[in-house]
Amino acid sequence: MVTERLKKLREKMLQRNIDAYIIPTSDPHQSEYVADYYKDREFISGFTGSAGTVVVTHKEAGLWTDGRYFIQAEKELQGSGIKLYKMGMPGTPSIYDFINEKVSQFGKIGLNGLTYSYKNYLELRKNIGDKLVITDTDYIGEIWENRPGIPDSKAFVLEDKYAGKSVINKLKELRKAMMSQGIDYHFIGALDDICYLYNIRGRDVQYNPVLLSYSIVSQDEAFLFISNDKLDDEVKKHLADNGVKVRGYNEVFNYLKSIKPRKYVYFDPEMTNLDIVNSVDANVRFIKGINLTTFMKAIKNKVEIENQKNAYIKDGVALVKFFNWLETGVPTGVVTEMYAASKLEDFRKEQELFMEPSFGTISAYGKNAALPHYTPSEKNPVILKNKGLYLVDSGGQYLDGTTDTTRTIALGELTEDEIKHYTLTLKSHIALMTAKFQRGTKSSELDIIARMPLWKEGLDFNHGTGHGVGFVLACHEGPQRISKAQNDIDMEVGMITSDEPGIYVEGSHGIRIENIMVCVPWKENEFGEFLGFESLSVCPIDTKPVDKNLLEDWEVEWLNNYNQMCLEKLSPYLNEEERKYLEKITEVI
Repeated sequence: MVTERLKKLREKMLQRNIDAYIIPTSDPHQSEYVADYYKDREFISGFTGSAGTVVVTHKEAGLWTDGRYFIQAEKELQGSGIKLYKMGMPGTPSIYDFINEKVSQFGKIGLNGLTYSYKNYLELRKNIGDKLVITDTDYIGEIWENRPGIPDSKAFVLEDKYAGKSVINKLKELRKAMMSQGIDYHFIGALDDICYLYNIRGRDVQYNPVLLSYSIVSQDEAFLFISNDKLDDEVKKHLADNGVKVRGYNEVFNYLKSIKPRKYVYFDPEMTNLDIVNSVDANVRFIKGINLTTFMKAIKNKVEIENQKNAYIKDGVALVKFFNWLETGVPTGVVTEMYAASKLEDFRKEQELFMEPSFGTISAYGKNAALPHYTPSEKNPVILKNKGLYLVDSGGQYLDGTTDTTRTIALGELTEDEIKHYTLTLKSHIALMTAKFQRGTKSSELDIIARMPLWKEGLDFNHGTGHGVGFVLACHEGPQRISKAQNDIDMEVGMITSDEPGIYVEGSHGIRIENIMVCVPWKENEFGEFLGFESLSVCPIDTKPVDKNLLEDWEVEWLNNYNQMCLEKLSPYLNEEERKYLEKITEVI
């Protein structure tokens, strides 16, 4: 199937003498997770991971992806004729190195400007010399038979009792920031930023309650470019009452063309597609940077934080019910990874205001957990047994919050390595959760705190330690990120971020422990202002795999206190059997 698709793509490339064609994982809004209609890279390669780029020449093809997907990609690319290039590994050529080696100095590179970010385009131009870049090709769309339809979900209003701040106040805040930087127009292409700004949500992307749309804000006007079919009378009134004008989705290009020369237009190069930028008059002045709304969205207000806390209690209830069910279900020998994931979703559906999962549940037993982003399959059912470790990374979208929690639990007898690795992962988790740091500390600088307990043992993990979490929006959001990759974003009070270190041993086991935490003030003195974290996740951490000898006294105290907090907060929502189970698993060690 993939080989036939590659053949058709190469035939299209020949028509315009294109030497290499680039297919990223993206949509017109540079979303992390894209609607089925925009899964071009998955269509052409068969690789189903959420990140990666394919480059096709007339004789070769390669997929570049990160460490989360190395094992998965190797399996899914077998027999496709596409070679895996492991990003970040020594000796792996970059996409640009590959193109420069395979394409002559004046060769042609093709891509779809509607789904290629302006930032990536500038990087491409910088690194490929004098090669010509053709940006008006949608060859995947031309060869994709029975392509899924464009998403057509309906918008709904997220009430102020959940959002915590009105659209009018958000626009005032945005315009104040624009004025301070001399910005005449702020273009916004990121779907979660738009939904945040206008307090609306939708279902255009699975697991992400967003709507396909663009926005432009000036000092006098605010526009939402969206299909009119998505808006009912309630949403139209909500937008009109807040001074938001509605235009057709594709009318954004004409509006941008109409902006007069010498006006200043602000946009985020990473979140704006190339076609958008090319539609603006050459004499318009650009100011580039992270969307101002991204910074606004990252600092959660008090109402959002309180709602989020409530969502995590509901989510913790669902998880405890699930783990209690697992304890009796696994010995029957009929519980598969897929069955377990489905049952967990059923428990979440019982909770008030639940909408859908916040991402595809990672339900991984034994060696499958060594794949950080493993996806269970009905085609290859894996039965959970009374031994080893089971990892479940899951979350829910509720009207009052977005959740994301990972727990690794012992199903029975464990090896010495499993116990040691679990305990070291726990130490890593506690180290970051209890970290104290000065205001002004960059989010990426916190990464070493989590990794230090593992590095002392010569261990590490090949993914970020923490990502921002949206409020009834994308489970992954910026601008903060705790990882080896440096960024220049301070960790600020009100930012909600994950803490999820892990250890993965291919062919054996995988461990990850994840809580979501909010940045809070700690103390202020003559040395400055210091911050810390408070856990939002309310779900017991399994103590069965813990080697207490590897923990310091204060770490044992933290673990016991955390589990006792879970017992106190979750017990009122459980029946007698479930409460007894919770009491058992939260016993002091």
